[in-house]
Amino acid sequence: MLSTDQLQALALLFLDAHHYGFEIGIAFLSVHAFILGYLIYKSGYFPKILGVLFIIAAAGYLVDSFGQLLFTGYGTTTPAFIAIPIVLGEIAFPLWLLIKGVNVKQWEERALATA
Repeated sequence: MLSTDQLQALALLFLDAHHYGFEIGIAFLSVHAFILGYLIYKSGYFPKILGVLFIIAAAGYLVDSFGQLLFTGYGTTTPAFIAIPIVLGEIAFPLWLLIKGVNVKQWEERALATA
């Protein structure tokens, strides 16, 4: 049977493992956000600024995840100068899709060109 101190140490180990695993996942999310931003930028179906915002958000995710992984005194909350670009990129694109949608003219032109 494990003592109370050993159980608490084991619980802390699993919490730390979750924290570091989550931050590694965010690092991979930054790669996804960068590729998505590039595709949005190059597609022509959306304003290029949305792609730029997503690329900036990807850089913010990457900086934040590496800060969490590499620096012990980084903190548990994301600094505002990193969080604001992430929020702008992550909110602007779905709002654009809900309100405006894709550029239908560009979509039809490309559909006819491939047919």
